[in-house]
Amino acid sequence: MNNKNIILDKSLEFALGIIDFSEVLKEKKKYVIAKQLLKAGTSIGANIREAQSCESRADFIHKLKIAAKEADETDYWLLLCNLSPSYPKNEVLPPKLKEIQRLLSSIISSAKQNSK
Repeated sequence: MNNKNIILDKSLEFALGIIDFSEVLKEKKKYVIAKQLLKAGTSIGANIREAQSCESRADFIHKLKIAAKEADETDYWLLLCNLSPSYPKNEVLPPKLKEIQRLLSSIISSAKQNSK
């Protein structure tokens, strides 16, 4: 039996992409945004992973909500990079992030429904 966890896999792949893009930003001496993006973008998967060993359904939902907030912050940093003429652009990460955000929203919604 295959026990793949799509949200874990996608968030790990996304975090690796964030690490690579943060390195590009550092090479361009965009240190502040690179650090912010690295922290927020890798935190998504860390919180999703932490939710896998939660203590209760409420804890599970809480951890996923934190991941969703980090995803929103990451979206902001990526948007700034893509809109600023002096920053390198990344067209690959935003659609991957949107997919993670949709999955998180769906999982949170289902978890809330099942807790009633």
